[in-house]
Amino acid sequence: MINMGFLSIVLFFLYTWSFGFILCKFVKESNNTLERNLMRVGIGLGSFIFLGFIFNLLRIPLDWRIFLFLSVIILLFYLFKNYKSIINVKPAVKISRSSIMILIMLVLFFITFNMYHKGAFNYPYLEDDDSWSHAMGVEYVSIEKTVFEKTSVGFHYIDPYPPAYEMLFGIIHQTNDSIYWTLKFFNALIISLSIIFFYFFAKVLSKSPKKALFSTFALFAVPAFLSHFIWGIALTMPLFFVSFYAVEKVKDDKKWWIIAGIVISATLTSSPTHSTYFGLFFIIYFVGRALFQRKFLLYEFLAGALGVLLSFVVWWLPMIMKYGFQGVIRSFLGRNPSVLNIAGTADRAYTLSDFVFAKEVNMINNPIGIGVVLSILTVIGLIFVVVRYKDMLKRENYYKLVLVLWFIFSFYAVNAARYPIKLSPFRAWMVLAIPVALLSGEAIYMIYKFTKGLAANISKSNKMITTIISFMVLGLLVYGIITTSFIQKYTVNTAIWPPGGFWTSNEEIQGYIWFKDNIPNGARVFTFSNDALIIGFDKFICHW
Repeated sequence: MINMGFLSIVLFFLYTWSFGFILCKFVKESNNTLERNLMRVGIGLGSFIFLGFIFNLLRIPLDWRIFLFLSVIILLFYLFKNYKSIINVKPAVKISRSSIMILIMLVLFFITFNMYHKGAFNYPYLEDDDSWSHAMGVEYVSIEKTVFEKTSVGFHYIDPYPPAYEMLFGIIHQTNDSIYWTLKFFNALIISLSIIFFYFFAKVLSKSPKKALFSTFALFAVPAFLSHFIWGIALTMPLFFVSFYAVEKVKDDKKWWIIAGIVISATLTSSPTHSTYFGLFFIIYFVGRALFQRKFLLYEFLAGALGVLLSFVVWWLPMIMKYGFQGVIRSFLGRNPSVLNIAGTADRAYTLSDFVFAKEVNMINNPIGIGVVLSILTVIGLIFVVVRYKDMLKRENYYKLVLVLWFIFSFYAVNAARYPIKLSPFRAWMVLAIPVALLSGEAIYMIYKFTKGLAANISKSNKMITTIISFMVLGLLVYGIITTSFIQKYTVNTAIWPPGGFWTSNEEIQGYIWFKDNIPNGARVFTFSNDALIIGFDKFICHW
């Protein structure tokens, strides 16, 4: 499967990196080579989706060859215009402390990807129900090259549902013959990219590579942040971090507001619930930062406004014109909607043990739980920030207030099943994981500094002993987080997941698996039953 999809993998990174490369050439980027190039992938992912929506609106086919042509032209044009300066560049390999931390973060990324990839391919079918519906939508986009429905036969995740996930995967699927592999592999990849994008977001937010690395390790380990479940939210979360990264970079170069607006527009067209959560997080961030810096953040405001405007123009306005506002909302909820009371399929009231004790048997779409050590670190981080409120009141430390406000909001969101105002509470666990990770990073950093200072006083001028003691404490924290959070997360994500609730027997499942393995991909097949199963097992039926 990997050999078959090698072209798709190469093209994915070519699309995203080249689009991110050309956009970032207009702004001041990071001085670190690794950060520049890795975040170009994130910026390019958002701009790829935005460009796809523009093409769709203009009725330009969503064809991989068009995106490839643009990617190559961008690079060739830049090389042609700058070939003299490129030739004269002397490559310099400089290993800095910041680069070492990035390399450690990349190790976390590869472990995460290995976990999700192993779990996704641990069974020979798509899991649960959502993935089969996504398979039909992705197949439709790959063949019809549009995300506008041209049929009376509906799709659950296209038109008026924000179809960024279907669009991205549909274009990728055009360069391989397996929708089964495309969904599993690229879903695992995109979710894992959250680790990379989160690290750089945390770094520019806290202005500390160490805090960013500690926070990223917490996010890497916490069970509540994303499984390898196949749904649109898997795309929203990495875009979530890229969007805030771009907004934070406005401090370095005001022109970043345009890039931020483009990525935000992609974030706001990726899923109904978590695009909304992103908007609420952005409002909290903007208001909290503006109050503490005691000024109106013009360019950050413009970034958010541009994102809303672009998403409205390329998707939401056409959908409202077609279905009406109530029709758009109703299509998400399946009933008479109330935008202040949106329940989820697995909502329930949670107890303290649900937060503190991570479990090896969990929900697959949005696992719950934080873990004992991370829970303690989150509380320590909160106490540390609140007790040292005078430090938090400094203009440059506005992010500490933002962390507290994000935590309060997301903690309410998870527990909102008890209250009349809610937005799919069980899905808010992954949103809660963000301030949990950032506050845990603050706590780990504080403990590390305290231990280092204490060890220095004990050992006087012996730096070796100081380093050994501080790293021993870090090692204990890492061990505690792994044993109380990551092992549980790994177990859930590498377990055998169910194939959905619509199957009648195990014999039926085995029959379809035989069908998948013995009938050529793309074979035309007719069924009196469920078209999604034909498509999800890599055969073809024109559902629409």
